[in-house]
Amino acid sequence: MAVTSDYADIEPGGRAADRAVQDYSRLRIVPSRHPGRIAGSVFAAAVIAAVLYSTFTNPRWGWGVFAEWFFAAPVLAGLGRTLLLTLLATISGSILGTALALARVSRSPLLSGLSWGYIWLLRSIPVIVLLLVLNNLGYLYETITVSVPFTGPILFEYPTTQLLTPFAAAFLGLTLNQSAFFAEIVRGGILSVDQGQLEAAAALGLSRHRQAFRIVLPQAMRSILPTGFNEIIGLAKSTSMVYVLALPELFYTVQVIYRRNLEVIPLLMVATVWYLVIMTVLSIVQHYIERHFSKGALRNPKPLPFQSVFRRFSRPLPTAEIAGDFASTSGFRGTTALRAGGAVRIHGITKSFGPLKVLDRIDLNLPAGSVTAILGPSGSGKSTLLRAINHLERVDSGFISVDGDLVGYEQKGDTLYELKEKDILKRRADIGMVFQNFNLFPHLSVLENLIEAPIEVRGESREAAIRFAQELLARIGLSDKINAYPRQLSGGQQQRVAIARALALRPKVLLFDEPTSALDPELVGEVLDVINELARTGTTLVIVTHEIGFAREVADTVVFMEGGHILEAGPPARIFNEAEHPRTREFLAKVL
Repeated sequence: MAVTSDYADIEPGGRAADRAVQDYSRLRIVPSRHPGRIAGSVFAAAVIAAVLYSTFTNPRWGWGVFAEWFFAAPVLAGLGRTLLLTLLATISGSILGTALALARVSRSPLLSGLSWGYIWLLRSIPVIVLLLVLNNLGYLYETITVSVPFTGPILFEYPTTQLLTPFAAAFLGLTLNQSAFFAEIVRGGILSVDQGQLEAAAALGLSRHRQAFRIVLPQAMRSILPTGFNEIIGLAKSTSMVYVLALPELFYTVQVIYRRNLEVIPLLMVATVWYLVIMTVLSIVQHYIERHFSKGALRNPKPLPFQSVFRRFSRPLPTAEIAGDFASTSGFRGTTALRAGGAVRIHGITKSFGPLKVLDRIDLNLPAGSVTAILGPSGSGKSTLLRAINHLERVDSGFISVDGDLVGYEQKGDTLYELKEKDILKRRADIGMVFQNFNLFPHLSVLENLIEAPIEVRGESREAAIRFAQELLARIGLSDKINAYPRQLSGGQQQRVAIARALALRPKVLLFDEPTSALDPELVGEVLDVINELARTGTTLVIVTHEIGFAREVADTVVFMEGGHILEAGPPARIFNEAEHPRTREFLAKVL
């Protein structure tokens, strides 16, 4: 029954029905009143007017003197030194601060400790004290000498007072002070990046350098920039402290002038307005840089001024042409670019986290091209076993091999040598991984997510990597999303892109860590369809899943784990219908 009919029955005379069909378009609308808001606005306007009136009508402000000196040559020369010191100290302090931050999070206790000590010391010393110490460094060290340690030959020697001029002392002091504070800002940004991003980059085989400068730091910039620009603005104002070195920057120049003509307030206003100009320019630059590093963070970002002009010089991929190139493509059948699967052998591996033993003497052989589903309750060691296969988790004992090549080790005669990080990353490229929470790189487009590792790890040309990425996206039905960012995709689309990203390296083995657990039920099917298609390509698949029906349909082998042990393994028909272990039967009875 319609709502209008209900009300017509309740109110006599059908007045509700009459109001429901009444035409309101001719009625005048009166906006609601906000007396408090109006009173606040009036008060703010009165304060602004009073300040402006007092400032511009009081002759003691000396606006004539202000106008005379604002563009005077000595003032502009001092302004130039201020800008130069700010620029040089910002660049050098940011570079040194970033290096210190990376040292602070490094795995070397000595390097991390040295970085911490430097930051502690420089943050403790007032800037003005640091400047005076550097300016008088010649008292402590008459010459600056570079020689071979503990030997006689001198490579370089120069008098300290001639080398460390007032400008050099100011530049060095501001740099050292800036780097200490900037290091902690960068470290905070690094710590704000989700750990899954590092794991995804490592799983793709990206080098440590690439992980830091391509994946982590660009994402950390969103946290770094607001506080970092505060430091830069503070640095621009801190240049006024170099007056103690008699260096004629902006503030020192103004001081010299007003000591001669005694026009203190007008000259201080000259410096103040120039500082306001500097801060305004830095704030505008900050806004544009922040928007640049917010790529992928907003679903519908507003275009910046002049962005349409910049787009004319960029060449986004023509998605219509891409879809047309692979219009007949469906699923992964016929994808000859994928490599044949590799045989995985797990030899008695053990893994503990403190007193908790997560894996206990696990043995498992997975034939090349097989599909293995790993089942078990939470905490049984399923995900740890998966992460051990590609060496994201280093096992305490035992070994894992793919096609006879040990993961993480190299055999020479009767001795095994643990590989260095860079060699582990290269071998890891043969073992793709799809994470439970997708772990796509949010600041990179779909295309950039897919081509990053093939170019950097496999050494493919950009054109070849793009071509294969286009084919993979067509096969998962996402050609039209090639220039989108992960945040603009649904959960199911993100997981399909994550699968394509792993396949872009053409791995021998593909690991799935509960690939559907983070998805809404209605999105699970589209991801399982993609995995089902992959199961027919010959790539070795290892899937940790709670989708029992899917495991029954797709898997060649089902493994049941609990308490870090493999309790049972075998064909799906036997495991699901005639399980031998009572704990397996109990578990399946609850989930089937």
